[in-house]
Amino acid sequence: MTQSANAPSPSPILDAAGVDASEALSILRTALDGADDGELFLEKTESEALLFDDGRLKNANYDASEGFGLRVVAGETAGFAHANETSAAAIRRAGDSAALAKRGHSAIVADAPLATNQRLYAPIDPLLSPSFSDKIALLAEIDAFARARDPHVVQVSASIVGERRSIDILRGDGQILSDIRPLVRLNVSVTVEKNGRRETASSGAGGRSPFEEWIKPERWQAQVDESIRQAMVNLEAIDCPAGEMDVVMGAGWPGVLLHEAIGHGFEGDFHRKGSSVFTGKMGQRVAA
Repeated sequence: MTQSANAPSPSPILDAAGVDASEALSILRTALDGADDGELFLEKTESEALLFDDGRLKNANYDASEGFGLRVVAGETAGFAHANETSAAAIRRAGDSAALAKRGHSAIVADAPLATNQRLYAPIDPLLSPSFSDKIALLAEIDAFARARDPHVVQVSASIVGERRSIDILRGDGQILSDIRPLVRLNVSVTVEKNGRRETASSGAGGRSPFEEWIKPERWQAQVDESIRQAMVNLEAIDCPAGEMDVVMGAGWPGVLLHEAIGHGFEGDFHRKGSSVFTGKMGQRVAA
């Protein structure tokens, strides 16, 4: 979306904090005057976590947080200031601090990136549905199901977590980009016992979709079965042999070892700054 320079679109986070978007834009533009790039990044998160353990609801947590970060880019220098208080005064203080990165730098702020993002999830609020009591009832059902599933199960722990994260990004041209990021997860952990030996395993699933996608009976029952399967395998597991041994690596992931060992030192930025151990060694052998 694109707005005129003098009329930024509404920002849900700024509106909720009682900050006028035009005032925030004015502060941002002052901080970016003479810089190459920058933005005001606002975030607000609400989350809920329920843990059912040892046959009862053990923990029920709710958390809410918000804040912002203001960035000013001038050449290779970036000034960044942040606060967990969203107010005009806090944004102004952050702008004054981040603007120190310019230190006489003179440039024109870069154009905003093209809006080519594809929406991959809906702006839902997983904290609203299902209800608190329904979530507790679900966790109790999971606990009972797991204990009845296998006689070796002696302990069950199940948790359900939901989060709603709101993001607003204000650019110097008045453009405001918004995103609401839901996230849910269901976890099941079981402890099994056989011949005096106990083992624990867990399984879980989740994503940026409504809880209803993950709490269908066939979904959570599959997580219970997988937890029990892993725990029963652990009961029969033997200790891994220790000491030196031959290792055979095939093509593919072992290349990551080479990348981590020397690959980062080959990256252009480090050579441009002269900070790589390989700088100035073009054409020379630097590894076996």
